[in-house]
Amino acid sequence: MILPAQTIRALCSPPSRPGGIPSLIYPFSERAKLYGMTYGLGPAGYDARIDQDFTLWPKQFRLASTMERFCLPRDLTFKVEDKSSLARRGLSLFNTTAEPGWEGFLTLELVNHSWRPIRFKRGMPIAQIVFHRLEAETDAPYMGRYQFQEAGPQAARLEL
Repeated sequence: MILPAQTIRALCSPPSRPGGIPSLIYPFSERAKLYGMTYGLGPAGYDARIDQDFTLWPKQFRLASTMERFCLPRDLTFKVEDKSSLARRGLSLFNTTAEPGWEGFLTLELVNHSWRPIRFKRGMPIAQIVFHRLEAETDAPYMGRYQFQEAGPQAARLEL
């Protein structure tokens, strides 16, 4: 089941949920507009913002990160989706899934498929996050190498 706005809002307020569990999204924002695009809480998701200034050149791949920090309980997962306005300019995000129990800043994988550069400014809306509820809490929450991921783009942590 995809979470509606009122459920997402409830999981983000107050800043710390019962039992000392951090907010689902921090900092949380109600729906707002910046650079001609919406960010924050939507009808069935949350539009995250980018935390860096840069230009993505044609056919270039780059890592970036969100301003928001996420803390998923054991019964939620999310999928990262493209923002339509940026997809229409040639931007693709690798549509990552965050596992239940994952916590940290989200690293985004970006590709410019167009022939024109795309300029990003810190705070610009970049991705739609769609939350899904599991039918029960998982007994195997995420404990991988990206748990508690720091702010800023994080390179792959491969063990070769």
